[in-house]
Amino acid sequence: MQKPLAGLTRKNVGRELTAGVTLLAIAIPLNIGYAQIAGLPPTAGLYALIVPTIVYALVVSSRQVVASPDAAAAALVASSIGGLAAAGSADYATLALAQAILCGAMFLLLAFFKLGFLANFLSKPILVGFVGGLALDILVSQIAKMLGVKIDSGGEFVDKVVGLVTGLGTTNLISLAISVVAVVILLLGKRFARAIPWALVVLVAATIAVVLADLDDAGVSVLGEVPAGPPALTWPVIDWATWLLLIPSAIALTLVTTAEGLLVSRSYGEKRGYPTSPNRDLFAFGLGNIAAGASGSFAVGSSTSRTAAMDQAGSRTQLPSLVLAVGTLLLLLFGTALLADIPSPAIGAIVGVAILPLLGIRDFAMLWRVDRFEFAIGAVCFLVTLFVGSIPGIVVAFVLALINLAKRAANPAIDVLRGDGEPGDSLLEQAPTGETTAPGVIVVRLAAPLFFANGSVFSDAVKTAIGAAPAGQVHHLVIDMEAVTDIDVTGAEAFESLTRWLTDQQISLAFSRVRPEALARLDSLGLRGDARVYDTNRAALAALAA
Repeated sequence: MQKPLAGLTRKNVGRELTAGVTLLAIAIPLNIGYAQIAGLPPTAGLYALIVPTIVYALVVSSRQVVASPDAAAAALVASSIGGLAAAGSADYATLALAQAILCGAMFLLLAFFKLGFLANFLSKPILVGFVGGLALDILVSQIAKMLGVKIDSGGEFVDKVVGLVTGLGTTNLISLAISVVAVVILLLGKRFARAIPWALVVLVAATIAVVLADLDDAGVSVLGEVPAGPPALTWPVIDWATWLLLIPSAIALTLVTTAEGLLVSRSYGEKRGYPTSPNRDLFAFGLGNIAAGASGSFAVGSSTSRTAAMDQAGSRTQLPSLVLAVGTLLLLLFGTALLADIPSPAIGAIVGVAILPLLGIRDFAMLWRVDRFEFAIGAVCFLVTLFVGSIPGIVVAFVLALINLAKRAANPAIDVLRGDGEPGDSLLEQAPTGETTAPGVIVVRLAAPLFFANGSVFSDAVKTAIGAAPAGQVHHLVIDMEAVTDIDVTGAEAFESLTRWLTDQQISLAFSRVRPEALARLDSLGLRGDARVYDTNRAALAALAA
């Protein structure tokens, strides 16, 4: 097993510590914003950077992935708990803790049973649509914050938009000015000097401006008093019925985090040449989320943006995450007074700019160019998430994933093969349907497992290929089984019906290039019968054409 802080040496410890300071500057303003998105106090975002971060960093196999709440997770927390309790209330915070603990338990189950593959059902179009819908919902709230317009941030998307539009007349011009300057600095800084923590620069500059000019008296909303002190160990006390109500949203959070987290972990491991373990990463997410729920925070996942920032800073270990945890703890112990005058428009600008890439505009444009069906999947998922809700969005995502899978599986490549030259001496290649491989012989290859989605399709394709040949000239059918890795019961029924049809047509059946496991499956399902089995198509052609 890989040791904690693998990759740390005397040569790189200085660079890792410096990267940790950079991570601290990036994470604190973002987590304050994400906590507000989730409908929780700023401390909930800061607490996530202490115990959960330490636990995750010491257990995970990835040397670079940074664990933290992110914008999509925060929005999912708000949308799923908002209907059960009022945002900002004690009951609401308790539900967020319980939800994080449920996520942790689910991660541990995924790790124990090695079920991380389930996240593969969240294909890119589905993730783009789901996260994009959440991001647009967040963006409306952040725009309202940037303008100084009061809206119900826990309401439905349409209600938020209506509240924003009707409240434009109450825009605070100073808040607007702070937001515009902040956005310009963030965008230009990101383009020309990525190494500088511009979010922290904006936060500090805006706070100084508020303090020096008493802008809060002019109507600029500020963060307000942040309680000092370290996170306290706690446990949510709720009834079983409420635990059950949180399960769907916990499943959604777990799956989205699994899909994104494992992908990020694997990609950076391959990029930087170190091994990763998906199940260990899931285990780390599990412990991290339980730690979050037990220390006053909310669900944590992987932060793609912060991981990328650490990679650009030259970090190759988890030491920056530990520096982040220590720095945040020191801030909570001695520096919370510095947070009270942070202007909300600046927080809104920071979060708004951070989530812009999550809208998936480029991804949707790419999907439109390359595959309209996949674009439609992403668009439907986007609209359902935006207008119906995050939980229906994830349900629709899975249904669409299954439809997409069935659509592709129901139309496998089915090739009719022939020989150029004498049977048995030539290489096989794809030929037009109906051409025989040798006098009286036709070879058909199914490039997929034979199962419920394609059993009848394969049977019809074989009948079409035989029917396309001159009447009475096909006497032998060879099925090339090289790509057939499995056969299910429904596929077997369709195949059995095909064999009866072949018998009625007085056409013999043979198999070639059968995998051992597929041959055993043929025997167990009673499909082999008297059919001969050949090692190669050439051998089948030679034997049957003789």
